[in-house]
Amino acid sequence: MKLVPLGDRVVLKQFEAEETTKSGIILAAKSQEKPQQAEVIAVGPGGVVDGKEVVMQVKTGDKVIYSKYAGNEVKLDNEEYIIVKQNDILAIVE
Repeated sequence: MKLVPLGDRVVLKQFEAEETTKSGIILAAKSQEKPQQAEVIAVGPGGVVDGKEVVMQVKTGDKVIYSKYAGNEVKLDNEEYIIVKQNDILAIVE
């Protein structure tokens, strides 16, 4: 099954949470912070959204940083994805 976003939406696959700190301390599952970095899995077509022309600036395979509380979480084929609007993406990591 494949997710195809509409309008200015983007499907993201979130990176795994860090299990240890840089100094080697192992974190309990409850104290692991949800990462804000993800890989772009699919990109909507853009076009006119809410009366404004939207040009998609991200593409499949980009690594991005997105707003902490953005989007909707979706589970499909035992994989978890986040669907966000393009304006919830803060930066592309190069």
